[in-house]
Amino acid sequence: MAPDGEQIGIRPLPQALAMARDLDLDLVEVADKANPPVCRIMDYGKYKYETAQRAKESRKKATNVVIKEMKYRPKIGIGDFNTKTRKVEHFLDEGHKVKITIMFRGREVHHPELGKKILDQVAEEVGHLARVEVVPRLDGRNMTMVLAPDKKARAQWEAELRRNAEAEAQAAASSDGDTASSGDETAATAEPEHNEDSD
Repeated sequence: MAPDGEQIGIRPLPQALAMARDLDLDLVEVADKANPPVCRIMDYGKYKYETAQRAKESRKKATNVVIKEMKYRPKIGIGDFNTKTRKVEHFLDEGHKVKITIMFRGREVHHPELGKKILDQVAEEVGHLARVEVVPRLDGRNMTMVLAPDKKARAQWEAELRRNAEAEAQAAASSDGDTASSGDETAATAEPEHNEDSD
């Protein structure tokens, strides 16, 4: 087979090698099971490089989704809640799904509404980054919920942050302008008084 894919036909090995050498290319066996084996004249180094690049691209496109887990207790303190929720945000930010588990002890299991309240609170706190993929459900002595990254919610949140930052910058600029203009007015009113003194 020629470099452009054209069929050359059956050739003895020395002749095929000579043809490849004339083109300053390699003779590569591409189908050893065929009878006779099929060979192609090509730049083998370039072929290997392109194959490696294609494999690299396909690996990059294959999303490696990992489910992380964060455990809470029904009677969790505000400090622990904030720390754990920040960690959940971090996992979501990296593109991972997060399984939130509420662990009940003793008679706490008879009050699933406490666990549900915490799960709702977590979902609300990270709503700008995630959506609830698996709704809260009781599983033995645990209550679980799965959060997944939400690109749309994140984009809206980032756009809102940008708008707020721009609004603050404009407000700061206009307040600086007001201060400067009020200073000019003071100077202007002070000047006529000076003139009257000189008269």
